[in-house]
Amino acid sequence: MRPVFLCGFMGCGKTTVGKRLSKLLGCDFTDMDDYIQTLEGKTIPEIFSQYSEEYFRDVETRVIKSFVGKTGVIATGGGALLRDENGRAAKEIGTVVFIDVKFNTCYMRIKNDKNRPIAANSTKEELLKRYNDRKPKYIKNSSFTVNGNHGALTVANNILSKLND
Repeated sequence: MRPVFLCGFMGCGKTTVGKRLSKLLGCDFTDMDDYIQTLEGKTIPEIFSQYSEEYFRDVETRVIKSFVGKTGVIATGGGALLRDENGRAAKEIGTVVFIDVKFNTCYMRIKNDKNRPIAANSTKEELLKRYNDRKPKYIKNSSFTVNGNHGALTVANNILSKLND
């Protein structure tokens, strides 16, 4: 089995769905943000403040490419597949699934999350603009899209069905 990369806006459920999907597939699950924090020995807010968002994005690129020849489900960060280079690499390595969730649902999940520097430092209007800017990039860099406006198990089963087609 090739890796399955889950992408989508912050709070769309990549981690929750990813854990369910990995159980259904009987494979490992990796949350890229957690992996990067372990790799760097710093939290995401620390990486952003001590280095930069650009530095963090460069680390994401290296991590995506490190999945060549591996299996499992990978929940990418909300901005990981905005770089076309990352989208191409992820699609060459595995299957990329965009979990499409309504903005207001995402916003309610992230609005008070201090571990998300972009969400913590943005207004609702700024996040909505970012959501609208990112959505076409998620679609472009994905193998397929699933409706994420359901429970995690339903979304995971829908992904499994599409993977089996």
